Amino acid sequence: QVQLVESGGGVVHPGGSLRLSCASSESLDNFSSIRWHRQAPGKERAFVALITHQGAIKYDDSVKGRFTISRDVAKKTTYLQMDTLEPDDTARYYCQAVSLLGDDWGQGTQVTVSS
Repeated sequence: QVQLVESGGGVVHPGGSLRLSCASSESLDNFSSIRWHRQAPGKERAFVALITHQGAIKYDDSVKGRFTISRDVAKKTTYLQMDTLEPDDTARYYCQAVSLLGDDWGQGTQVTVSS
């Protein structure tokens, strides 16, 4: 089973930035895509961004222009750079590794945007 470990969450003021990391126990080449999702209190888990094996990128409209997904294949790590954070971005952020065999999830990292 793939181990995914998220880190980089914290408390930040509106307008601030954070960079989340998702470290994988396996090579990123093993996955068709790595995805970030988030779950706010009382809400369902929602898609945020993805990067495919070929490097294609997609964002949810709510974060487009503010968040940037990237990866370092050598470090087996995927990143989510979050800028111009808003209170509505407050959530637990999870990464998901998708392959032909199924998917795996990390435990998440908490992001709180508050003044």
